Amino acid sequence: MTETIGALVIGGNLNGLSIARSLGRCGVPVWVASPPNIELASFSRYTRRTLPWPNLQDEGQAAYLLEVAERYGLDQWVLFPTSDESAALLSKFHAVLSSRFRVSTPAWESLRWAYDKRLTYRLAADQQVDYPSTIYPATEADLAAADLNFPVILKPATHAIMNRFTSDKAWPAADREELLARYREARELISTELILVQEMIPGGGEAQFSYAALCRDGKPIVSLTARRTRQYPVDFGYSSSFVETLDVPEIVAPSRHLLAAIRYTGLVEVEYKLDARNGCYKLLDINPRLWTWATLGARAGTDFPYLLWQMTTGKSVPEQTARTGVRWIRMSTDFPAAIHLILRGRLSPGEYWRSLRSPVEFSVMALDDPLPGLLDLPLFAYKHLCNGYKSLREGLPLKRVEGLSDGPGPIR
Repeated sequence: MTETIGALVIGGNLNGLSIARSLGRCGVPVWVASPPNIELASFSRYTRRTLPWPNLQDEGQAAYLLEVAERYGLDQWVLFPTSDESAALLSKFHAVLSSRFRVSTPAWESLRWAYDKRLTYRLAADQQVDYPSTIYPATEADLAAADLNFPVILKPATHAIMNRFTSDKAWPAADREELLARYREARELISTELILVQEMIPGGGEAQFSYAALCRDGKPIVSLTARRTRQYPVDFGYSSSFVETLDVPEIVAPSRHLLAAIRYTGLVEVEYKLDARNGCYKLLDINPRLWTWATLGARAGTDFPYLLWQMTTGKSVPEQTARTGVRWIRMSTDFPAAIHLILRGRLSPGEYWRSLRSPVEFSVMALDDPLPGLLDLPLFAYKHLCNGYKSLREGLPLKRVEGLSDGPGPIR
């Protein structure tokens, strides 16, 4: 069956690939708009066309989307973001874009609470949800006067500007001297009002948990809970490399309170870390878009991208919860993560082998769509070479991850 209402996916990364496969397998036409260096989804048999994604300010990118709808007759197609920045773009221009598209993100008054960590932690405090002790130093004097328990981490409140600090997600500091040095370095890259200093919760991936859901007006319709057991890099991972669905009731009620408070609509992942010192699950992030390991949901009976497409196009979506005991793995990052953990004595070869038992969903490899899996490792290596080159340039700020080209370029 082929649907008449298609989807335009902003971003060709792994999230974009997951969306293309989920929708394409159900007969939904999928186009992807992507910069030339993030094109994994473009190699999928389920991506019917790839458009360039321009390096413009928000207003220019919104106008580009409207131009695309006009030029190719994509009226009422569903817009899917693949990152925080593309989600923010669709959210801020929700009303304008809704004149031609169906927008799968909530409006900005809702999404901003997930996009900006300062608002996220204010929301958590209002809803009495535990989160790591956090300060917002405006000056070095604030840091010097702060009562801190080391080690701590520095985090950016948003990722609107891409540089070393925002790309790394967090910088650890073992003592006050290192903290001051790191703060000065971060201050050169982003505004001081965007720098957070937060307690470091001990533990690795085995202590990281997620509540993922499809919501309508703050009410979860489809959901799962999972442990993000391994990540790469192992200390402050860019993304998870091994995830498994588990029954984690401790994070369900807090997540529902947060989402109800902002009347959230769409896909969302709420991240926690278990603090073994007091047994509390502490809120880390709210991700207002599809998450890297989303295909785990399909294997566990909750195909999130397709369910979102159904909801956005007015179709009925019954309430459901994913099965437990299902695993997801991205071999290109999980194998090096496992090697690191084995060398550190935190994982045995036998434990690693047993973690791969069925049922398991591979992130990129798929028998019905083999090309992205064959290209995953070369593209992964190329991306990290590019990131290394950028870091040598002292992290000159780019407007956003998705827009690294100079302009729209040719349409393929």
